[in-house]
Amino acid sequence: MTNVAVKLQTEQLNTKSIGIDAQPSKAVLRELLAGQISAAKSVESAVPEIEAAAIALTNTLSSSNKIIYVAAGSSALMAIADGLELPGTYGISNDNIRIVMAGGAGSLTQMLGGPEDDRDQGGKDVADAGMKRGDCVICLSASGSTPYVLGAIEVAKAEGATVVGIANNPDTPLLNEADISIFLPTPPEVIAGSTRMGAGTAQKVALNMMSTLMAIQLGHVHDGHMVNLQVENLKLQKRAQGMVRSIADCDEVTANAALRDADGNVKLAVLLASGAKDTKQGTEILERNGHKLRPSLSEL
Repeated sequence: MTNVAVKLQTEQLNTKSIGIDAQPSKAVLRELLAGQISAAKSVESAVPEIEAAAIALTNTLSSSNKIIYVAAGSSALMAIADGLELPGTYGISNDNIRIVMAGGAGSLTQMLGGPEDDRDQGGKDVADAGMKRGDCVICLSASGSTPYVLGAIEVAKAEGATVVGIANNPDTPLLNEADISIFLPTPPEVIAGSTRMGAGTAQKVALNMMSTLMAIQLGHVHDGHMVNLQVENLKLQKRAQGMVRSIADCDEVTANAALRDADGNVKLAVLLASGAKDTKQGTEILERNGHKLRPSLSEL
């Protein structure tokens, strides 16, 4: 029987790596860096699909539904890196984000390979995450054929959720079964099959692009500022103050007073520092404009 794995781009030997173990350290590092750069550049071809996925995510959160990430191994780490940041960075409720990974939380301390082969468990885990119609399920697999992820896709589609698939090999089951398919054509890894490297980098870039565009569309970004962040520590308090000062063009005292009156809500604080007479008026303006700051400021 032919071994399908050897046909996958992510499993091929990179000819530039032949003899790498005999090369000087600096030469090895330059080759590793070149591999990462090539992987990142591969994402450019998927911009239209990433845009479509971001729109789907925006519609999902606008309808108070959930985003659920599903992956195994290194792809799961990329999902965690993206999903766990969204509440703090953009003020998205933790209730609207779920991360489902093969092997569960135990994989964060000991990543075993076996759980990714359990297709039934993938379906069970995504169902146990409370997945329902209207949710958006982001499924990642470098190979595009991980059984655990394919099981999750099957259940998600049966329940009417939208499936976004991200893979680094073309014409694979994951991409063929997803509603929105994002193919990241990364070159063979510098270390053959080590998809935590180039494939993982490309996945992280694609996820960052997707979720950031989503945040912009939701109104959580203004002039490059993360105006919907959760102020949870001193660093973020200073960042919030800086945003209010920059956007409202006010001094530190005014910014701090506005943030205090707005209970840390940056958008509301900007409106207060820009002329809203009180929090009631500021809140009403934000609500009329879908909590987007630019059109809200135009009313003042």
